[in-house]
Amino acid sequence: MASLSSQPSKKVRSGSSGGAKDSPSGRTSSSGQTVKFARRTSSGRYVSLSREDLDMSGEFSGDYMNYTVHIPPTPDNQPMDSSSVAVKAEEQYVSNSLFTGGFNSVTRAHLMDKVIESQVNHPQMAGAKGSSCGMPACDGKAMKDERGNDIIPCECRFKICRDCYMDAQKDTGLCPGCKEPYKLGDYDDEIPDFSSGALPLPAPNKDGGNSNMTMMKRNQNGEFDHNRWLFETKGTYGYGNAFWPQDDMYGDDGEDGFKGGMPDNSDKPWKPLSRTLPIPAAIISPYRLFIAIRFVILGFFLHWRVVNPNTDAIWLWLMSVSCEIWFAFSWILDQFPKLFPVNRSTDLEVLRDKFDMPSPSNPTGRSDLPGIDMYVSTADPEKEPPLTTANTILSILAVDYPVEKLACYVSDDGGALLTFEAMAEAASFADLWVPFCRKHNIEPRNPDSYFSLKIDPTKNKSRTDFVKDRRKIKREYDEFKVRINGLPDSIRRRSDAFNAREEMKMIKHMREGGADPTEPIKVQKATWMADGTHWPGTWTVPTSEHAKGDHSGILQVMLKPPSPDPLMGSADDDKLIDFTDVDIRLPLFVYMSREKRPGYEHNKKAGAMNALVRASAILSNGPFILNLDCDHYIYNCKAIREGMCFMMDKGGEDICYIQFPQRFEGIDPSDRYANNNTVFFDGNMRALDGLQGPFYVGTGTMFRRFALYGFDPPDPNKNPQNKDTEMHALNPTDFDSDLDVNLLPKRFGNSTMLAESIPIAEFQGRPLADHPSVSYGRPPGALRAPRDPLDAATVAEAVSVISCWYEDKTEWGDRVGWIYGSVTEDVVTGYRMHNRGWHSVYCVTKRDAFRGSAPINLTDRLHQVLRWATGSVEIFFSRNNAFLASRKLKLLQRLAYLNVGIYPFTSLFLIVYCFLPALSLISGHFIVKNLNITFLVYLLIQSLCLIGLAILEVKWSGIGLEEWWRNEQFWVIGGTSAHFAAVIQGLLKVMAGIEISFTLTTKSAAEDNDDIYADLYIVKWTSLMIPPIVIAMVNIVAMVIAFLRTIYATNPSWSKFIGGAFFSFWVLAHLYPFAKGLMGRRGKTPTIVFVWSGLIAITLSLLWMAISPPGSTPAATGGEFKFP
Repeated sequence: MASLSSQPSKKVRSGSSGGAKDSPSGRTSSSGQTVKFARRTSSGRYVSLSREDLDMSGEFSGDYMNYTVHIPPTPDNQPMDSSSVAVKAEEQYVSNSLFTGGFNSVTRAHLMDKVIESQVNHPQMAGAKGSSCGMPACDGKAMKDERGNDIIPCECRFKICRDCYMDAQKDTGLCPGCKEPYKLGDYDDEIPDFSSGALPLPAPNKDGGNSNMTMMKRNQNGEFDHNRWLFETKGTYGYGNAFWPQDDMYGDDGEDGFKGGMPDNSDKPWKPLSRTLPIPAAIISPYRLFIAIRFVILGFFLHWRVVNPNTDAIWLWLMSVSCEIWFAFSWILDQFPKLFPVNRSTDLEVLRDKFDMPSPSNPTGRSDLPGIDMYVSTADPEKEPPLTTANTILSILAVDYPVEKLACYVSDDGGALLTFEAMAEAASFADLWVPFCRKHNIEPRNPDSYFSLKIDPTKNKSRTDFVKDRRKIKREYDEFKVRINGLPDSIRRRSDAFNAREEMKMIKHMREGGADPTEPIKVQKATWMADGTHWPGTWTVPTSEHAKGDHSGILQVMLKPPSPDPLMGSADDDKLIDFTDVDIRLPLFVYMSREKRPGYEHNKKAGAMNALVRASAILSNGPFILNLDCDHYIYNCKAIREGMCFMMDKGGEDICYIQFPQRFEGIDPSDRYANNNTVFFDGNMRALDGLQGPFYVGTGTMFRRFALYGFDPPDPNKNPQNKDTEMHALNPTDFDSDLDVNLLPKRFGNSTMLAESIPIAEFQGRPLADHPSVSYGRPPGALRAPRDPLDAATVAEAVSVISCWYEDKTEWGDRVGWIYGSVTEDVVTGYRMHNRGWHSVYCVTKRDAFRGSAPINLTDRLHQVLRWATGSVEIFFSRNNAFLASRKLKLLQRLAYLNVGIYPFTSLFLIVYCFLPALSLISGHFIVKNLNITFLVYLLIQSLCLIGLAILEVKWSGIGLEEWWRNEQFWVIGGTSAHFAAVIQGLLKVMAGIEISFTLTTKSAAEDNDDIYADLYIVKWTSLMIPPIVIAMVNIVAMVIAFLRTIYATNPSWSKFIGGAFFSFWVLAHLYPFAKGLMGRRGKTPTIVFVWSGLIAITLSLLWMAISPPGSTPAATGGEFKFP
């Protein structure tokens, strides 16, 4: 990393978007393996000692008695963090700067005085309280550390800002206060801070013997024998000080400390992190038997139907047989992949023992878990309220995972200042909310959901200050919500004021220049940030380079990377709540809005996700990625750990992603439109978990970054494991022999830092090599090294990779990252990974991992299903059709993916079949010539098999019978409306090239605050409702006609009427939720319903008059009924 002193001192700095680091991820070092020595000063820092110093025969001072053995970075031993003033200043500069750039423009870092108008809580955010710089004519703020304390780089205590400090270092190297050279060794704390677990090393000779240890502990080669010293002093290798305290040496209370010295886990038996639990044989065996019986009976039934046509109504027979054959094919695609369902369980205690517990090589207990980057995507603050997104961000920042391993990224694809300032407000509020959650073990960690719980908040809470703390946080959250809700008006008023000022300046300039005062003044209606500068993204009044599809790339590090060791709060902190002994660190949090320009294809959500992948690879390079929609928050703070149990377990190197089930809030108790979709998430997905893995469904998914890059899973036969590959990362060509190193830019783009980060991410994502069967593992302790601090060059590189031109002539969206070309990019992306041989896992946690919102309004629900079905039609007509899959895709998994592309076409046959009962009743004919015993036996056996399958599926999946029935009802509703429209749209796109429009699902709630289900009763007309309405009306009218005709017939055929009426009733029963949705709220029935009712009454009256005109006899109308 470049030295800070070489950076220019400007409030706004321009530079190239490139840059490189010695280590793209900050995890490696080029140091040799020689032993170096250092002494620990009273401030906790280390001062190197040369060989000459150690060879001196004179007396050593007391400072030299407390020394440590420093070993350069290795996978098993990592040094303590020794950041300098310059590094801390650079970190603060990066986190207080807004980086912009893009096509044909330089990358600029705009240092912001403040990001929001309100007072921020986090001490290092722009606009936080702090001391002023001591330099004359400088209005900057003094540098601050993680606690918000002033960083004073000189013993004279002269306070200075980052820019003035850089100028002083660059010019003279003298402190402006005392005119003495800066002394970077002992500037800060006089009292050592041992909160990280590093303890002071006692003098080895406590009895006052010979103090010259370096002379006594030399080996035969004349070098210092540190192993001998460790043995004689009963020390052990560790972080910083080579020492571990004995029991109660430092007054531990016995609860938080360790007794009897360092625990050793090396002799513990190996335990798996996860287990596969098969379905009990008493349930799965009959289930498979019923599938086999129905499959055989279905074959006999279809054969009987084909060889026994209804000659009286051959058209009716042909239509029904065609539909039944297609339904049988569709049933096979849906049912056969359910033959091998499984359940899984995880062991979080074993995960903790393996990765988080102190050991002889890790006395501080620094976590060895891999890093994870969490993505939240949003596109429109009007349809996706910023408060919802902010609550999701807060739940992520408070998750139970090592803080230094976590990074949160929010992608604002709309480039809205409203979203930017809402995220800044969330980062400020997180300074209180996150430590509060850790202190009192809060669940869930979404503040809106937590304060909306209907249970006793004091349940299982034992701390006496909980009620007081909760009351304070609740008040702060209410004020936070008010600030978020007031942001649109605040931004508008601020922009109006600044625009008015600019207009007055323009008028004054025109008057001074002697211009015509009658000439109209043209001032751009800009959108202004809180620090009085133009917002580089989308303006409220769009203009060139400031519109939704035309703006610069924006990147702001809201919260800088935390320190590698815990930072405990204290009573002296200027906090609203006492966070003594609570880790107050916050994870890395980055706001990003990719560049958009006219003429470039931005590929909607998939393009935004790929921009996040590239930017995060530069900034944090977490080997795992978890993406969430803005309305899906973390409901279980340990969900990430549960996912890691699969990734870090034996065989985890072959897992491309972990899919969590989607759970929803705000659904009406009856789940009228099957919004919970439990049959799919608890049935189909659990069954796929027994094959090659579940589908990727768009949110709540933990990816392996290396799999997203388009590589195949590791093959031990192709790349045999050896000692070197276990200790070091492999090159990309080791996994893809067809990939030439010189062609990396063709696949991934021209960023060198991005290309160099790929093997690092692969290595860090491996499970531990703690079992002989682990093919690709890494040694324990390899991930304990702290990441390098962010510098401006790194952030500038991240800005360059989110530019609109970066993906040109690369494989992003085709092989790498999220796949383009489909509305349902999620399914296609998962399919590509499975097609390369990867496996996925379905992780169902006892406490829901994530929760989100779903549209409960009928119209919104139909449009949501329309978008899904449209994507499936696109898949069917693309090269992602499972018919074209490779041999690496298993047979039953292939059937499941075939069903994804084919299921919308079932709507064509379903609509015809729903009309068949009405046509049968009106025509007087049935789908079979006679209701003979053979037909009824086949029908009975199939019905019994379907009932048995439904009951057993309910048993092994854990869903309710009512939920299963709701799913069946909405399958008919969606099949006759949204699926049919999707097929039409898909055919138009393929045959005529008409592009499919995409409607963003609205996340906002109804305006009726008295009823949380108010959206359920809103009737919004859409053309998708026409087919179900027509089907229902025709079946009702047909039943009335057939009933009346049968009554007045000379020889009534009740069997045909009952057969046709039964199937009509079957159709109407499935459409009942749809009809109920059209009725709206009770007491608020729309007028159109009364119009329809009157129309039906008139129609039925005319039919009655046609059937039995005045003066006619029953015999005259019976038998020869003709439709008028």
